[in-house]
Amino acid sequence: MEAICNGDQMAYQVMVKRFLSSISHYAYRLLGNKKDTEDIAQETFLRVWLNANSWQPEQAMLSTWIHRIAHNLCIDYLRKHGRMQTQENFEEKLSGESDPAGSIGGDEKVTALTAAIGRLPENQRSALALCHYQNFSNKEAAAIMGVSVKALESLISRAKRTLKNSVMEQIELSSSSN
Repeated sequence: MEAICNGDQMAYQVMVKRFLSSISHYAYRLLGNKKDTEDIAQETFLRVWLNANSWQPEQAMLSTWIHRIAHNLCIDYLRKHGRMQTQENFEEKLSGESDPAGSIGGDEKVTALTAAIGRLPENQRSALALCHYQNFSNKEAAAIMGVSVKALESLISRAKRTLKNSVMEQIELSSSSN
């Protein structure tokens, strides 16, 4: 980061390459579509370049700081544009990789789960994405979201309950219509 602060573009490229996939996957889970994901990722790294000197290593790990930038951009976007804008086809590739939402074609439970995640409130979806998909600790995820660890744990608990109920409802509806 010191090199980036000094304008070293090669160091910046290395940092982008290291974090791009993680930031893109996180933004995709919050926003639900490739176009907005790409815009948020691009804006995240632009802000990292412009504000590199504001990172304080004693306050947060670099990955936590970058995810916090992406989180804030996603939340701002969702507040400005409304709910998650999901794509019709969740199997669309993101940066040449398989869908970060983990969809498996034809699997009812996964399809129901993906849809249910998209309907979660943004704070619950974010907490779930950070802890269960991005593998941040509760403490790191709480720092990214700007909430206490207890509040984060509560968000995850509510998200899991909501998802369980929603998926079970969807499966019951699906099996009763067959």
